Amino acid sequence: MLVSVLTVNTGSGYWNPIILLITILIIFLLIYILRSLGRRGFTPSGDKSKAFLSGNKEIADHHIKASNLYWGFTTALSGLYSLARRLHTGDVSDYVLWFIIVLAVSFIISVGVI
Repeated sequence: MLVSVLTVNTGSGYWNPIILLITILIIFLLIYILRSLGRRGFTPSGDKSKAFLSGNKEIADHHIKASNLYWGFTTALSGLYSLARRLHTGDVSDYVLWFIIVLAVSFIISVGVI
């Protein structure tokens, strides 16, 4: 009776907080059991604590630079990027000013539409 009272019909299914909590507890219990099966006394030192990179020693050989990864975007939007570089000053007060201007324009547009 208590379970049916706490079940909420959301229109696209049912949600029961008690079943959700029981499921979360079971998941945490399984995680705890799995963790307890690990080797005790492991100390991360030397090569044991490094990330496994499929046997490759150097990570620099497998690093993809952002300039290569986003080449299409930067080439297509180069005009916008050059404008953004000219407007970039590094001064926080300029960014706050731009935020206020954009917020004011957004407010004016939203009030004008409604």
